Amino acid sequence: MKVDLGQTLVVAVSATALFDMCEADEVFQKAFGENPETAVENYRAYMLKREEDDLADGTAMPLVRALLGLNQYQKAGDPPIVEVVVMSRNSPETGVVVFNNIRRRKLNISRHAFTGGESVVPYLEAYDVDLFLTTNVRDAQKVIDAKTCASAIVQKPPQESNLEENQVRLAFDGDAVLFDDSSEIVFKAEGLEGFFEHENEKQDEPMPEGPYAQLLRSISQLQKRLPFNVKSSPVRIAIVTARSAPAEMRVIKTLRTWGVYVDEVFFLGGLDKSKILKAFRPHIFFEDQDLHLEEAAKYVPSGKVPYKSESEIHKYLP
Repeated sequence: MKVDLGQTLVVAVSATALFDMCEADEVFQKAFGENPETAVENYRAYMLKREEDDLADGTAMPLVRALLGLNQYQKAGDPPIVEVVVMSRNSPETGVVVFNNIRRRKLNISRHAFTGGESVVPYLEAYDVDLFLTTNVRDAQKVIDAKTCASAIVQKPPQESNLEENQVRLAFDGDAVLFDDSSEIVFKAEGLEGFFEHENEKQDEPMPEGPYAQLLRSISQLQKRLPFNVKSSPVRIAIVTARSAPAEMRVIKTLRTWGVYVDEVFFLGGLDKSKILKAFRPHIFFEDQDLHLEEAAKYVPSGKVPYKSESEIHKYLP
């Protein structure tokens, strides 16, 4: 029977984002550096010996657990509210340790893609993926460039975290994440005064969509499937942006035009985002700028959203 996931939020997560597999990756990289001809076989032998090992949680694990928990509200006969797909460059054989750890944690994940060294990116559309979380920089860049879906490079797990257990919490930066990078380019080219003037003049003109606009819409549709009103919803969304007045109205009016509801918006005007994020406690924070990402990732799970390769913004980056 054909499965229709048109009403389901589909999140694809690499095995290295779901679990801490740094040691295995280091083993492969070292073997490849010493002898590319024997690297795969040596890696295979290493992984086969460790099939029963317990893997530590990766950065994406709290988010995956929280999202899968939403399926408790799935109505009989309806498709899942959330579907998680694990994708890996491991072969099915060397990926047995991943399968074992998924089962031991009793994660309701039934779909996988193990590609034996090849990129997983070509298979995202086949799985109807809305969000792809990975540790592979090149894969994330390919997804953003092709506009396949939202994608982020997950950072290392936070040093400390105190996440909400009874609610899925998602935090997004604005420019170059939910919205495109055109306003950010104005800021870098013309400075703060030019940026404020530009945004104030265009406050009634919706901002162009960024790489996460469609994901925000999908989450909005997901919320409609939950048997809760807005205030008691088990999903809470925040925008944490460096914008401030008079650049705030364009954000609010753009979201209104898109027809999406956001629970909280923080216009920080250059203040440290990490303090707000520590208070909000998101299961993941999506950000494009390393300046904000490095500090935030110490306290909350975080993902870097790459700029498009052809974006003009690269001219202004160090």
